[in-house]
Amino acid sequence: MSLSIGIVGLPNVGKSTLFNALTRKGVPAENYPFCTIDPSVGIVPVPDERLDKLAKMSDSAQKIPAVVEFVDIAGLVKGASEGEGLGNQFLSHIREVDAIAQVVRLFEDEDVHHVHGSIDPLHDIEIIDTELILADLQSASKRLERVERDAKGGDKALLAELDALRKIVPALESGRAARTSALSEKEGEEIRALHLLTMKPVLYVLNKKSGALNVDAEGGERWRALKQFLDTSEAAWTMVDAGVESELSDVHDDERADFRRELGVDDGVQGLIKAGYSLLDLISFFTTGEKESRAWTITRGSSAPEAGAAIHSDFRDKFIRAEVIHWDKLLECGSWSLAREKGLVRSEGKEYVMEDGDVVEFRHG
Repeated sequence: MSLSIGIVGLPNVGKSTLFNALTRKGVPAENYPFCTIDPSVGIVPVPDERLDKLAKMSDSAQKIPAVVEFVDIAGLVKGASEGEGLGNQFLSHIREVDAIAQVVRLFEDEDVHHVHGSIDPLHDIEIIDTELILADLQSASKRLERVERDAKGGDKALLAELDALRKIVPALESGRAARTSALSEKEGEEIRALHLLTMKPVLYVLNKKSGALNVDAEGGERWRALKQFLDTSEAAWTMVDAGVESELSDVHDDERADFRRELGVDDGVQGLIKAGYSLLDLISFFTTGEKESRAWTITRGSSAPEAGAAIHSDFRDKFIRAEVIHWDKLLECGSWSLAREKGLVRSEGKEYVMEDGDVVEFRHG
């Protein structure tokens, strides 16, 4: 399963610095707009102590984590929906990702120019949200005109798309994201092909800077306005110090925690990766043994055969049953054989809905 998160934001808010920290992969991060023209892609392992413990229990020769794909996208400027800056490229790159991580600058720094001259996190969010809404309004309005004409033939798929567009276009016209429209499951399926930008889930990444004045520490009107927006919109958000994380990416794992304690910063990158994984509505199940312990990625709500397909198509097409135990119960027992002796390994059929943290052995014909 390949799902990606696009890192977006205004120029000079720390997108590429954050990408470097996430992927330990060098991309340009100079202090000027548009230095990141072509999106860079990084495959990032999802931190998961459950996998670490299972691999240790099984004395596995190999440990393979779940991964998330992050895409570093060029900075957006006001007017992008009308082609300003790298507007068209920027928007086309966002259409290709499954979710958006919008980096929002919280720090004051005279040496790092802000494209609008002053630090106002909520204003920055509003600029990007407005550009995405305007771009979607163009796409959705054009599509609505065509579908209104073509749906007269009574095609059920087109009628469902028409109903969806008649909800989405007014929302966009009023300045709201397309995802705020109350679509039925069928309407959602039919609108997916339009790749609307504001249908994608968003995670706001609040970027601080160690040693600088940060809006949250100041606690003034700018922070209160931002916090009210995040609370009232029930938005997903996380805090990170991209500069510190980028510097620490070259530090040995054993020393990194000590440096964080000295600097008084949390592990923002791990929090971001986990938040991104959750944003995509993904969960992990595990297989474990002497050869390898591995975290497999599936969409929340997947059935046992669908989960099996993540490993091999035969596990779905020739599925017989799944032997399942939750990771913590398996660890308590210490091995599969002891877990079976205690009757803790369940035999589940095709209707079983996988839970995050299940450890599984699939049986197939």
